[in-house]
Amino acid sequence: MEVKGFDALTRAELDEWEEVRAGNPALDSPYFHPGFSAAVHASGRAVHVAVGDGVFVPHHRDGRLLRPVGWPGADFQGPILAAGTPFRPLDLMGGGAGGYAFDHLVEGAPGFERYVVTRRPSPYLDVTGGLEGYLGRASKSGKDNMGQARRRAAKAGRELGAVRFEADSADADALARVIELKRAQYAATGARDYFAEPDRIRLLESLLKTRDPAFGGVLSTVHAGPRLLAAHFGIRSGGVLHWWFPVYDPQLARLSPGWILLRELVGAAPALGIARIDLGRGEDEYKRRAKTGESVVCQGIVTRNPVRRAAVTALARAREMARNGRFRRSR
Repeated sequence: MEVKGFDALTRAELDEWEEVRAGNPALDSPYFHPGFSAAVHASGRAVHVAVGDGVFVPHHRDGRLLRPVGWPGADFQGPILAAGTPFRPLDLMGGGAGGYAFDHLVEGAPGFERYVVTRRPSPYLDVTGGLEGYLGRASKSGKDNMGQARRRAAKAGRELGAVRFEADSADADALARVIELKRAQYAATGARDYFAEPDRIRLLESLLKTRDPAFGGVLSTVHAGPRLLAAHFGIRSGGVLHWWFPVYDPQLARLSPGWILLRELVGAAPALGIARIDLGRGEDEYKRRAKTGESVVCQGIVTRNPVRRAAVTALARAREMARNGRFRRSR
């Protein structure tokens, strides 16, 4: 495959990318839209694209290791190609590349099966028909939590002031508050700070200004009086919204503000043209309760080096065992 910088792609190649993606339902996530690669590249993190006959694989180069575009913030990964097109992942190992590491590869990506080490669920909400349609498909716990969210929103209104929801805000200050709250959450939980790299903040700021329904950022907020209860910044493409950076005011946790926001967003889905909300990989309690279904994403590495593959496999399986142990205890 020929490797090009994203800026070197021709208009014809970008059009082919969009056409190929549009014809493959497995690639309807906004992460596969060329607009996502363009935004990441423009933020200051170089994006390269391996280009073949009707195949595009956007990625980053980290020494001899290739990583999917947007890593570690890309919740769906894989080659962009027409359904049924064969693919040989080892063709990515040109130009001195020693491996292609993935952690959110869409299941069924052609040619990758032998390189998959672990699999995890990626829940979603079918929001066709808005709140009424969702409630007709939701589990009992999903319905119960949505009912509680309605009651807690009423309580927030009585205690703090009128509840106001904005489904698609362009407020840069509100986005800055989302990032601030998310960084505080990372610090409180000991998680790695995704926004420690300035290019990732620039990425969200750029996406906020992208207002095209074909691809762009979506910032949703819910206030009670002057207080921000919760907010979410995600990306959408067509009828799919990806739930990316949800936050809430920890001082108001008793009101379950995240559920209040999610309920409002589900209700607004038809007006936004959204039919599915992808929640991303993980078995968080709220995801398990809210989901109406789930897809599967895979972790592994494409490499010719058996030592590297064995090391990656051992580490991934150790993490999987530890995660499963924590999950069982939490239940």
